[in-house]
Amino acid sequence: MTGLLPAPGLPAVLQGSTPPGVYRLPPTDAPSDVMALAARADWKGARLRLDGVHDKTAFLARCAADLDFPDWFGHNWDALADCLTDLSWWRETGHPRGVLLLAEDWDTFRKGAPADARTAEAILGEAVDFWAGKDAPLTVLLG
Repeated sequence: MTGLLPAPGLPAVLQGSTPPGVYRLPPTDAPSDVMALAARADWKGARLRLDGVHDKTAFLARCAADLDFPDWFGHNWDALADCLTDLSWWRETGHPRGVLLLAEDWDTFRKGAPADARTAEAILGEAVDFWAGKDAPLTVLLG
């Protein structure tokens, strides 16, 4: 199970004193503030908006749209894992210090499709593990 973002919170993750992981976003942290903090720390931030998402198909479609997945994304769990462990398709200038993925309205998705949410969370966790220790780690916040 994913735990709450430990104190002192997101700044510690962005500075490297808290390890990358899949964490619950404290309800007092506003998504726009989280993204601004990530940008100031030279992390690439991405928002996955899950409002109205109640099943696997809608989740994968929202991932493709919000995260700007490449055309080869196959809209299945394996393709999600492939996209999250490649990230070369996110063509940007420069090299971020890390990648922060904020999955907003996670509880809506989890309540609507608990088995799919467990699978998605496991894939997110595997992607975090894949990027741990690399130049640009991945952290996922479930909001």
